Amino acid sequence: MKQGLLFIFLFLISFTGFSQTYTIIDSRAIKLHQEGDELIQKRMYNEAIEKFKASINREANFLESYLKWGRILLTQGFPDQAVEVADRGLGRKVKAPANLLGEIAWLKMHSYLKLGDFEAAILEFEQARGLINANFKLTRPFKEMEEQIHFIKSELEQSYDIKKEKLAEPLNQFALQYFPVLTADSKKMLFTKRDGLANYEHEDIFVSYYNEDSLVWGSPRSIASSINSAYNEGTCTISADGKILIFTSCQMPDSFGDCDLYISYKVNDEWQRPVNMGKNVNSRVWDSQPSLSADGRILFFSSNRRGGFGGKDIWFSLRMPDGSWAEAQNLGDKVNTSKDEVSPFIYFNNEILFFASEGHTGFGGLDLFISRVKAGEFEDPVNLGFPINDHQDQLALFITAQRDYAYYTETVFNNGVQERSFLYKFEFPDQIDLGERLMVTEGKVLNKNTGEPIQAKLSLVDLVTDSTLYQFESDGRTGEFTMLYPDKPASGLYVEKQGYLPKIYNVDRDSLQNKKNLDVELTPVAAGEEFIFENIFFDFDKDDLRSESRSSLRRLISFMNDNPSINILIAGHTDNVGSEAYNKDLSLRRAESVKSFLILNGIHQERLRTMGFGSTKPVVGNDSPENRAINRRITVKII
Repeated sequence: MKQGLLFIFLFLISFTGFSQTYTIIDSRAIKLHQEGDELIQKRMYNEAIEKFKASINREANFLESYLKWGRILLTQGFPDQAVEVADRGLGRKVKAPANLLGEIAWLKMHSYLKLGDFEAAILEFEQARGLINANFKLTRPFKEMEEQIHFIKSELEQSYDIKKEKLAEPLNQFALQYFPVLTADSKKMLFTKRDGLANYEHEDIFVSYYNEDSLVWGSPRSIASSINSAYNEGTCTISADGKILIFTSCQMPDSFGDCDLYISYKVNDEWQRPVNMGKNVNSRVWDSQPSLSADGRILFFSSNRRGGFGGKDIWFSLRMPDGSWAEAQNLGDKVNTSKDEVSPFIYFNNEILFFASEGHTGFGGLDLFISRVKAGEFEDPVNLGFPINDHQDQLALFITAQRDYAYYTETVFNNGVQERSFLYKFEFPDQIDLGERLMVTEGKVLNKNTGEPIQAKLSLVDLVTDSTLYQFESDGRTGEFTMLYPDKPASGLYVEKQGYLPKIYNVDRDSLQNKKNLDVELTPVAAGEEFIFENIFFDFDKDDLRSESRSSLRRLISFMNDNPSINILIAGHTDNVGSEAYNKDLSLRRAESVKSFLILNGIHQERLRTMGFGSTKPVVGNDSPENRAINRRITVKII
């Protein structure tokens, strides 16, 4: 397990067990060494180093002083110097007890882990294991380190072949830029920029657009004056269609705690004034690093509020039908630990969560993990492996919907102090399964009579389970929409707006996958208007409704309830296979099945009429199996 350097240091001095026995007998050198120990207790580390140096200058074979000096260097963030000091001591070829040599190997192991020299760390662990006393091998720190070393050995044997690439200018022009997120089309990148390391330096959300002609990212600029303010704004997330933005802002006048989450909606292509997400989401402490599901219905974020498992945990909140957000819940102990879990990223399919943790076994610092949803629950996290993870902190991972690149933040340190941070990317390994390929459908929702854009609700539904996979809205000013969804068989798209007839598609049959210019024309409700009632299924030569018809039937019920003054004609149609008399009878029986379902669910029978037209009203020629399937349909007409 990964531990803070100060903790490592304090732990190491606690199991040394020197008492008053040393490898030398020079009383003056021993006194200097003991004075160094006293300074350590006072946390006067630089002064302690000088004492250990002085003891070594008096007695060059004093291994205990080399060890203490090296430990301080490790805690101060200088693992390379710690190794150098330890090797100087070992170079004296002093005859020393095995336990002391084991402690020096233990120090070098920790130092090599911090340097990312994993092979050397493994060798030092094996050496330490054979030298340190048996009692220490029974302790939790030893067992955790044994687990980590075993994990590292295994991961190095199956590492990924990836090349990390710093994003080219005009990106990466600020002192700090971090937490990159992209829209589903990978043409817009948002990130947090900061002008310097000091607390007073300002944070804002910036955006860059990808130029498909020149194949480069454009100059970054402030996302909007309505978003960025005199306060700090950063660590944001955006819905797949680019219409919902959630971000962190700190010390705002209306905040509940140190940092809160705020939400803004894009209406008529303009970002609206952000609103605090409220007490159901925010707390009196730190709430940050949001990740919004592709359809904008689930929000994940990190918080150090009470009720967690320790440190920072990952929490989630659900968007309710009225647009409000439910009380945040902890994601549970499979993901969260007693240490920090931060920077969640829910992948576009809503089934895979990436996050950074220092509480699960890893390489060092914060590692990136993946947890998959199975039967509605997150499974045990899996480390993303080497070299995605290494000895540095890894966080703020974002993987494109196209699965081509993963974007992340890499920090540059100088003498253990953060100096810069940059945006990087790498080709995401195919070996890491991201589930079904995602489809993108783009288009516009328009008024069929006037051509004017409509702000409508678009719902993608799994017809087998009657569950909504994704839900989006078209833009009220342009009518444009972008939908992202898994390529599942048997799924339907429902486009609905109060005052209009619904538009219903079967995704497979209507070939909507990756369509870029789908014009959805909605017809205002009026007598004589008619629509095809898609996704109503019957077995061959049967009139019993199949279970996959539930989604369309429920929406017809809602339509009737929303328009209580209208009556409808439910009409059945067939292809031209078989006798016309039989086809008319079959089409009527199928229309009657729809009518019976509506009556059973509260629609008064006087509002419903049925007819069976058989094959007399084809919409396409019956000259192919595909066309005959189109002609087998149910229609609904306003009367």
